[in-house]
Amino acid sequence: MQFSFWPNSNQNLEDLFTLAEHVENTGWSGIWYADHFMPNQEDSSGPTHEAFTVLGALAMRTSRLRIGSLVAGNTYRHPAVVAKMAATIDQLSNGRMVLGIGSAWQENEHRQYGIPFHDIPGRLARLNEACAVITSLFTQQTSDFDGEFYQLKGASLAPKPVQTPLPLLIGGGGEKVTLKIAAQFANEWNVWGDPHRLRQKMQVLDAHCERIGRDPADIRRSAQALLFMSEDENQLKKYRSLELPMPGIIGNPAQVTEIVADYANAGVDELIIPDFNLGGVQNTIDTTDSFREQVIANV
Repeated sequence: MQFSFWPNSNQNLEDLFTLAEHVENTGWSGIWYADHFMPNQEDSSGPTHEAFTVLGALAMRTSRLRIGSLVAGNTYRHPAVVAKMAATIDQLSNGRMVLGIGSAWQENEHRQYGIPFHDIPGRLARLNEACAVITSLFTQQTSDFDGEFYQLKGASLAPKPVQTPLPLLIGGGGEKVTLKIAAQFANEWNVWGDPHRLRQKMQVLDAHCERIGRDPADIRRSAQALLFMSEDENQLKKYRSLELPMPGIIGNPAQVTEIVADYANAGVDELIIPDFNLGGVQNTIDTTDSFREQVIANV
C-alpha cells in the first residue's frame, strides 16, 4: 500500500510548498488538493486557493510525487476545459498528474458564483457524460460527442498527456450511480471510509465491473481518514469522544498500525492522510514523520 498527503487548501502557499517538499523528501507517494472556491460554512470568506492553479505550481515545485485533484467538481468547468488543464499539468509534471473528478456537492460555491446547482440525479448525469468526454479527448486524435449536456465537434486535445492514459479518478461512494460510473470510466476510485465501509463499497464496485465485463483489478482504490495518533491515552479518549465529520484513525502507533493494515487487507492501494486536524506546519511535519517512522515502516 502507498501513502499520500492531503494539505488543507486554506493555508498560505509557502506553508503548502514547505509541506509538499517535505513529504516528497521523506518518501510519500503523492499529494492531493481539494477543488473548492470557499469554505463550506456560513462565513465563507476564508481564503481558499483554486485547485488546478495550485496543482500546476506543485508540478513545478516537486519532481517525484504524484499530484492530483481530490476531487474536481464537474459542474464548475466544461469537461473539455478540465481535460486540457489536466493534460497541461501532466506535461508540466512529466507524467505525474491524476485527474480526480466528482459530481460536486458544495452548494454555497454554486450559489455565490452563479453556477447552476442541479439535483443529485442531474449532477450525476453530467458527471457520466463528462467522463466520456474526458476519456475521448485523452485517447482520440479528434472527438465528436453529442450528449444531453456536452457536445464536441471534431475536438482535438494537443499535446496529449504524457501518461497513456492520464489516470481518471472518480470520487464518491454512491452505490447505484457513482460506482457504476467508476466501473465504466475510472482508472482509480476514491472515497472517505473505514475498512468496513470500504469492503462494502468495493463489493458493489466489483459487481458493477463484472456486469460490464471489466476486470475489477484494473481500478486502483484509495481512501482517506483523519489521523489522531498519540501515546497519551487521555488524549486518545478525547479524540474517541469527538463526533467527527468524517472517518478517523485513532490510537497509539501500534493501534494505528493495526488499523492501517486493515485498510490494506480491505483492498486499499493508497491511504491518504489529510492535515485538516494536525495544526500548523511544524505539527504536521512532526505527525507525518512519526506516522512514517512508526506506522508505514511496520505495515
